[in-house]
Amino acid sequence: MAVFKPFRAIRPDTKYAKQVAALPYDVMTSDEARVAVQGNPYSFLRVDKAEVDLDVSVENYDERVYRKARENLDKLCFDNILKQDENPMLYIYRQTMDKRSQTGLVGCASIDDYINNKIKKHELTREDKEVDRINHVDYCNANTGPIFLTYRDNEDINSIISSWQRSFEPVYDFDDDGGISHTVWVINDKDIIEKLQGLFCKVDSLYIADGHHRSASAVKVGLKRREQNPGFTGNEEFNFFLCVAFPQSELKIMDYNRVVKDLNGLTPDEFLVRVQEKFELYKSADNAPYKPDSLHMFGMFMGSTWYKLCAKPGTYDENDPVLSLDVSILQNNLIGPILGIDDPRTSQRIDFVGGIRGLHELSRRVNTDMAVAFSMYPTSVDELMDIADFGNIMPPKSTWFEPKLLSGLFIHKL
Repeated sequence: MAVFKPFRAIRPDTKYAKQVAALPYDVMTSDEARVAVQGNPYSFLRVDKAEVDLDVSVENYDERVYRKARENLDKLCFDNILKQDENPMLYIYRQTMDKRSQTGLVGCASIDDYINNKIKKHELTREDKEVDRINHVDYCNANTGPIFLTYRDNEDINSIISSWQRSFEPVYDFDDDGGISHTVWVINDKDIIEKLQGLFCKVDSLYIADGHHRSASAVKVGLKRREQNPGFTGNEEFNFFLCVAFPQSELKIMDYNRVVKDLNGLTPDEFLVRVQEKFELYKSADNAPYKPDSLHMFGMFMGSTWYKLCAKPGTYDENDPVLSLDVSILQNNLIGPILGIDDPRTSQRIDFVGGIRGLHELSRRVNTDMAVAFSMYPTSVDELMDIADFGNIMPPKSTWFEPKLLSGLFIHKL
């Protein structure tokens, strides 16, 4: 059974929702965030990336950043830009992008379900990023960004959510600057809330789609609070963390592409010879940017030329759910052995570009600060779930979900 509980959300007054709502902290740089908050004193980036309100000389992980985050959150509440609901409730959050909608239920998941692997993971985390969010959550005394969860489709849950949407007016309904629609309903009926909780109790597992660092950090703050409160009952809010759970069938994973800074000492001709040991290589027709349209196909841009790569037989094990992933095939046959990047999680020579930025971003990077770029075929939600069910870990940066959950629409106070 999966725990999914209502909570008293701290959320924007309706007239401020669009101004408050912001992209999550980890999809933009500090410089980009400084530009994004200009002219908007209510942007939640001032909480999630509070360095924007400090001098550029202050390091992002400096204690002053976390203190500023708490100060900015408190001010939004003091000024009644954010208000806390009087009663615990669940919330419906629908996003529409390119005429495709995904609708999730907003509530709180259990840190014990995370610890006991009822909430399944598919990625490793980096300690420095965990520490950053641990400090942020601890100082703010709140989960400020929701974890993106998914679950195998449940018609009963879908039916209740759909019925509520048809029967009640949303509290928020706006388009962000990227043209993505965000619509929120409040479920304030205790019987409906209990019915949804009961249905989630029958869900075998929840899966982290996006937000491994946020979830790991939320859990560690919860455990820290348990140590500080040895008489805890398990019902305190620090035993739970903020999440939005979406049915599997509504999600879309985009490609998560790679750019590499150098050719590991090889000349371009030597590199192409090495690549052809494991991949069939073709020049793209009319030198058009190549977006793979099937498994085990890859695009590559180097110099001024686009190529198509096809993994040769024997370069992967189709029976292994991890080794047969395209991100594994590229890593194990090219990025590792040829380009010498054995740990892409920590290497400074590789960067990752979400598919939302398009293939032009890959060519731009090669023309500015990188030597070679690779376009990928997207990982599927089924692959993600299968790997998590087996207790395996995907290579880093295997999935890019769109649209992103906005921060600031729901805050869970610990």
